[in-house]
Amino acid sequence: MSRLRIFDETNPSAPLSSTEDLATMAERLRGIGVRFEQWQAAQPVQPGATPDEVMAAYRADIDRLVAENGFKTVDVVSIAPDNPNKDAMRAKFLDEHFHKEDEVRFFVAGSGLFTLHVGDKVYEIRCEQGDLVGVPDGTTHWFDMGPEPSFVAIRFFTEPDGWVGHFTGTDIAQRFPRYEPGQAG
Repeated sequence: MSRLRIFDETNPSAPLSSTEDLATMAERLRGIGVRFEQWQAAQPVQPGATPDEVMAAYRADIDRLVAENGFKTVDVVSIAPDNPNKDAMRAKFLDEHFHKEDEVRFFVAGSGLFTLHVGDKVYEIRCEQGDLVGVPDGTTHWFDMGPEPSFVAIRFFTEPDGWVGHFTGTDIAQRFPRYEPGQAG
């Protein structure tokens, strides 16, 4: 289930608040400029679907978002637990970084953990199937797909190099919980 937990940046062991209510999540994230919405497929998406089939199932929402934001590229990324590069892929964005354009991801299947560092707060967003998250450019964050990654996501880009991570060099991401799907808490 999707969840938002908010922490003081100095205390990763005790969330200030936690909610699984989607409307509350969207409202709290909107307060820091983060887009959070739910999408429904216009047609069923089967395991093993091609990127074109995945995008066809969400075409109306994709077209709306592209028109609103001027995205130039939309693609589909799929990561499975048997991927031989999963450890390197996981490690790539585990440290605090930012991008020079919005990072917009829609979870077609599976899950992942976006953690944002805004002011003196840390916003931990567990994204699940049907969740769209849009992190504004310049927002420091990290992403964890877990030790056994399993997700399909639609990604939106304005510029080919816009998703390149610019790392802050801080250790804050190591102090906060990692993504362990199936664990309570």
